[in-house]
Amino acid sequence: QVQMVESGGGLVQYGGSLTLSCVPSGRNFSGAALGWFRQAPWKEREFVAAINWSGRVIDYADSVRGRFTISRDSAQNTIYLQMNSLKSEDTAVYYCNAAVTVEQLRRSRVFNSWGQGTQVTVSS
Repeated sequence: QVQMVESGGGLVQYGGSLTLSCVPSGRNFSGAALGWFRQAPWKEREFVAAINWSGRVIDYADSVRGRFTISRDSAQNTIYLQMNSLKSEDTAVYYCNAAVTVEQLRRSRVFNSWGQGTQVTVSS
């Protein structure tokens, strides 16, 4: 069974930075698109960023564009989310998942069940 394992969250001050990591266990996703999502308290889970298998197609939610950077290391079967200029509204549990394309990730048409996620809390 494939499990997405997210890490790197924590408590950070407004304007600070964090880098999240995700390692899908149980399967190699080198040929798939991978992406990040987040869910804030009392809100629906939302798309954050996605990257295709080659790294040449990348998409971001408007709310994070210019502040977050997604990248992948296919050799390590890992994706990262570098988050800069963090705001209070970025506070959420962050999840990763996979799909065939970046567009499918944007539509949350993902392969796997959701993992535990990693909590990001931005203090003002």
